[in-house]
Amino acid sequence: MSKKTAAHADRRGRRRGTPRPIRLLGDPVLRTGCDPVTRFDESLERLVDDMFITMYDEDGAGVAANQVGVPLRAFVYDCKDDRDRRHVGHVVNPVLVAADGEPLVEREGCLSLPGMNFPTPRFPHAVVEGVDVKGRPVRVEGTGYFARCLQHECGHLDGEVYVDVLSGDTRREAMRAIRALNR
Repeated sequence: MSKKTAAHADRRGRRRGTPRPIRLLGDPVLRTGCDPVTRFDESLERLVDDMFITMYDEDGAGVAANQVGVPLRAFVYDCKDDRDRRHVGHVVNPVLVAADGEPLVEREGCLSLPGMNFPTPRFPHAVVEGVDVKGRPVRVEGTGYFARCLQHECGHLDGEVYVDVLSGDTRREAMRAIRALNR
């Protein structure tokens, strides 16, 4: 998910991780459901650090592992909710357990479809459950833009991109724009 934000740093102010290239729409890794994480080791921690750095370098609000070419169920996020509270974290093996309320249509973009954004319907409240890099349970609840981010990133891990939830004229406009890019 795309959005400008501050640089990721540990408590001592050092940046961790190495930026990875963002996979663009058309790359098969984006259209394949991701595998569950089964090894909770240093390589998973490194992946999460790399995803944070990549997200910040690309001015994103969230990045799923398959967006950096790793077909595992994990994502990172840094965005605000409808009360302007900032949420920063990651979820491994996430499950979207709730997405509810009257859907809101707002413009949404994606790092894997650079320069594009379209009015996208999303629920204003979402709950995701999973674990952290150590395998400890986490539950993340979001409203507003943060709920949108949680739904967007969970979709990536199922092989979806945000244009898949579009319909009607908006979907046709998005498909024309994507075709024009691929010429």
